[in-house]
Amino acid sequence: MSSFENLRIVDNFYQTSLFFPMPTVLLSTLCEDGSTNLGPYSLVQPYYVAGKDYYAMLLQCRNSSNTAQNLLRTGKCAINFIPDDPKLFKEAVKLSWPGDKPQEKMPKCNFRLETSQIQEENPEDVRPKVVADAVQVIECTWMRELDGAQEDKPGCLDGYPGPYRSFNGITSQYGAHFILRVDRILMKKKYSDAIIQGVRARDFPPLPVDYGYRDSKNFWYHRFRRMRAELLQMRQASLASVRYAADRADDKIKFTDEALQTILNVPRIFLPLVLKGCVEWGRENGVDLIDAEHMKIINDKRAKEKNKK
Repeated sequence: MSSFENLRIVDNFYQTSLFFPMPTVLLSTLCEDGSTNLGPYSLVQPYYVAGKDYYAMLLQCRNSSNTAQNLLRTGKCAINFIPDDPKLFKEAVKLSWPGDKPQEKMPKCNFRLETSQIQEENPEDVRPKVVADAVQVIECTWMRELDGAQEDKPGCLDGYPGPYRSFNGITSQYGAHFILRVDRILMKKKYSDAIIQGVRARDFPPLPVDYGYRDSKNFWYHRFRRMRAELLQMRQASLASVRYAADRADDKIKFTDEALQTILNVPRIFLPLVLKGCVEWGRENGVDLIDAEHMKIINDKRAKEKNKK
């Protein structure tokens, strides 16, 4: 016999039928008058994370919201991750009431705003301001050409008629999904240094986790606590298995045993990608036999590219 209860699935099931932990972010978008609007959201997550020409986030929201209407019009936004501070979280909740117009709520907003870094570098690329109080910010552009969503326009505040998009743009009478290309990740220096130099438990930013509305009265969230590390179970592949994959990576560029020894700890699922990068480096540099010294150069190059990003 099952130890679980079968709970009825209803609208907004992620907060009415589940205890679902989510991030707390502020979406900044551009209003028609050029001012910045802030809207708190939790239904935002990574979408394209590898294997494409760009990276992307996914936002789900009401299509009548200020955020959705602004995105439909300008296609620009910033995802601001606020730190775990009760005063800031209270400010975020104040911004969340459906139907409030930007001109009504933003004059009372106590979040500090600053100009988009992208816009500072290119004034013609007009962007919403970002939250200076945030730990990290993702500046984004809506990929409106996906799923034919470029046909979706702002203006319908009482529900959009069908037909609807499958995954991008207006996806239901009252709902919308936005695939947001990641243009730039901004991070306060303390935390960017930690990512580059190696993260320890004390280096994680204090980010709140919320569970959304539960009883139409309260907005529930969890305070940040010190991170706990659990060591990975390292599984070292055999040299023979890595050699098997390496010999099939390219018909001309080969690897010495010493070179392959340096990637024995790479998880099997990522091994073809690593070998592909090594082969591309070999072609660019006229190297037909990659040895351990070459692998060191490749790894250093990869580390520098990561730091630039």
